[in-house]
Order: sequence, then structure tokens, then C-alpha cells
Amino acid sequence: QVQLVESGGGLVQAGGSLRLSCTASGRTFSSNGMGWFRQAPGKERERVASINRMGGRIYYVDSVKGRFTISRDNAKNTVYLQMNSLKPEDTAVYYCNSDQLRWPWGQGTQVTVSS
Repeated sequence: QVQLVESGGGLVQAGGSLRLSCTASGRTFSSNGMGWFRQAPGKERERVASINRMGGRIYYVDSVKGRFTISRDNAKNTVYLQMNSLKPEDTAVYYCNSDQLRWPWGQGTQVTVSS
């Protein structure tokens, strides 16, 4: 069973930056598209960004376009989310998973953006 471990969250002022990392155990990482998701208090989990297996096709939700960048390193079984120009509305717990949600959710990493 693949295990996902997210890290890199924290408290940052509006306009600041954070880089999230998610490492997957097992051998199936490179065979799967990957996504970052977030869940704010009282809201449903939403897909923030996705990247296909080789990194050639990328999706962003409109609210983060131009500010967030997803990337991956298949040799390290790791997917990243560079978040710039953070806004208070980006505050949420951030999770990664395969783009088809194949694996159990990890613990997530909390991102808090103060105004």
C-alpha cells in the first residue's frame, strides 16, 4: 500500500511563499499522474493542481494560476507545489494523491496565510 507524506506547510504572511513536498512510498509513483488538493475549514476538498506522469501536462484551478507551480521528481518519488503570492484564502490543509485518488490520504500539511 502506498503511503503519502506531505511536508513544508507553515504560517506565512500574505504575499509570502512556501514549497510543499509529498513523498510516496512504493514503486508506483512514476506510473501515476499526481495532484495536490486542499481542504479549508467547513469546505470540501478541492483539486489545486495536477501533473501527468512525465510532467508534460499540468492543470491548475483558476484561483492559483500564475501563483502556484507543480513539479515532480520521479527518481525521488516526490511531487512539489511551489506557492508564491499567497493569500489568506489559500489557508487550508494541503494533501497530495494520485490524480485518480488511488491511495489512502496522508496526514496533510497545514498552510496558514495571515493578512
